[in-house]
Amino acid sequence: MSLTPSHIIEYLYCPRFTYFEYVLAIPQHEEKDYKAMRGREIHDQKLERNKDYLRKRIGVKEKHLDQYLTNQYLRGRVDEVLLLHDGTMAPLDYKFAEYKDRIFETYQTQLYCYAWLIEENFQQLVNRGYLIYVRSRHKVVEIPVKEDNKKLVQEAAESIQQIIQNNFYPKATKYKKRCVNCTYRNICTR
Repeated sequence: MSLTPSHIIEYLYCPRFTYFEYVLAIPQHEEKDYKAMRGREIHDQKLERNKDYLRKRIGVKEKHLDQYLTNQYLRGRVDEVLLLHDGTMAPLDYKFAEYKDRIFETYQTQLYCYAWLIEENFQQLVNRGYLIYVRSRHKVVEIPVKEDNKKLVQEAAESIQQIIQNNFYPKATKYKKRCVNCTYRNICTR
């Protein structure tokens, strides 16, 4: 099974997401999530408009729009892959959100996944990524990407494959607060 950054994010939130959704095939009905759906629409719109707006400020030498990338575990569509003047590359991702002085862990994980894909597909080092907050007047935030970050998502991808291929029931997250709003809270054992 080819994974997406969403699979990695769900696994890191709680490994049992993977088990319930992909081993037992119990859907979580993401299509009802307005923000997720609106975000996808914004991505599509942004790719058509304002293509050169902030790249000079970031130091972009070359850009690749709407890149669908894969490796042996992961696949994903990166809004923009940037070649920077220092010879490194960086993912750029649009978020239909307001910037409120903090970066969600899910956004960072998504960039780490894209960094892994870019390094394997373009054979260039990735040590940072960029988020653009559409609802905060296109605020650009730079996110450092370290080797540990890329290793984290690679190990998560391998663990997800183990759960799915071996029908393995993993331990739940150690953060019990996450269980309160979980889609699977009524069927999950503690």
